[in-house]
Amino acid sequence: MNIGIDKISFYTSHYYVDLKTLAEARSVETDKYYIGIGQEKMGIPAPDEDVVTLGASAAYPLMKDGELDDVELLLFATESGIDQSKAAGIYVHGLLEMPSRCRSVELKQACYSGTAAIQLAIGFVARNPTKKALVICSDVARYELGSPGEATQGCGSVAILISANPRIMAIDPESGYHTEDVMDFWRPNYRSEALVDGKYSTMVYIHALLESWKQYAELSGRSLADFNRFCYHIPFTKMAEKAHQKLCRKNKIAIDQEQMQALLEESLRYSRITGNCYSGSMYVGLTSLLDTAEEDLTDQRIGLYSYGSGCVGEFFSGVIQPGYRDHLYADQHRNMLENRSELTYQQYEDIFNYGVPTDGGEYVFPQYKTGPYRFSGISQHKREYESLVD
Repeated sequence: MNIGIDKISFYTSHYYVDLKTLAEARSVETDKYYIGIGQEKMGIPAPDEDVVTLGASAAYPLMKDGELDDVELLLFATESGIDQSKAAGIYVHGLLEMPSRCRSVELKQACYSGTAAIQLAIGFVARNPTKKALVICSDVARYELGSPGEATQGCGSVAILISANPRIMAIDPESGYHTEDVMDFWRPNYRSEALVDGKYSTMVYIHALLESWKQYAELSGRSLADFNRFCYHIPFTKMAEKAHQKLCRKNKIAIDQEQMQALLEESLRYSRITGNCYSGSMYVGLTSLLDTAEEDLTDQRIGLYSYGSGCVGEFFSGVIQPGYRDHLYADQHRNMLENRSELTYQQYEDIFNYGVPTDGGEYVFPQYKTGPYRFSGISQHKREYESLVD
């Protein structure tokens, strides 16, 4: 029995900053961002948007199409949690009007937690083949103003339906994974911005990739030549290219820039203009590949590498299913990305400095341009959400 991705839907904020605007404000060359890290724009969430609204908005097309009726497990992966106790997925469950017979849990391990959720969902479906699981990866990447990580900021969510006999991708049973206790990136509870040791994090990312690939190759008997495309965790697009170069070098495979583009470029298009989506990052890449590849990917095997700082890395793979294009939301994704609003630097800084009140008072938030759901206010220490659809 094949189990894998039956549907996949991506959502990002309506607002963005072009990195040429940030470059001007920081008195650096635009190419430092456009070429140096391979990023052009970063998604900025409105003040009435958070991981709950991003996640619910990503899953909204599935709800509208009646795809959530058989879901009995909702796994919400994030490192941008909004409560120390209640899972953000519970709010999403309510906004999507899902059936009460449904487990809902929040998962955390930096940017890796989405893949952990996928693997747990596969186990659930293996025991319950007539049921489905909904995985939501939702995050806001945030660093201090003027910090080295600032240009990699972004936000977004990916909703992934896991089922038997999937219509988009059957996930192979083999996985290689690696865990190591390191401090390359972290965000203490008392901070809203992450801390990162950039050079060290790059080194750990590569080390976890090589270790997890080694295990995967031993278990599966496959080589790099058995893959038609690759999707990597994308803190910034140049990181994916660097990772693949290292993997090829380790396996004594020569690769030029043209070959690199053929293997990776389609998976990097969305991330280049949305920024880092943390737990959803690799799945934004997969969505980009599925939506934008001109070639029919049917029966092609895709290599997938997920990494979360701290750290856990996993290499696994999947095979694209016949007729997959009939089950994508490519047109919706394209329209969403083409109709965003650009922010000035001052608008960006104003939104950045806005903070969700923490004094326990009563607040009603003004409405900005969001998806079908918004974070409408706080009452008696309780977050309140609003549906904008009939």
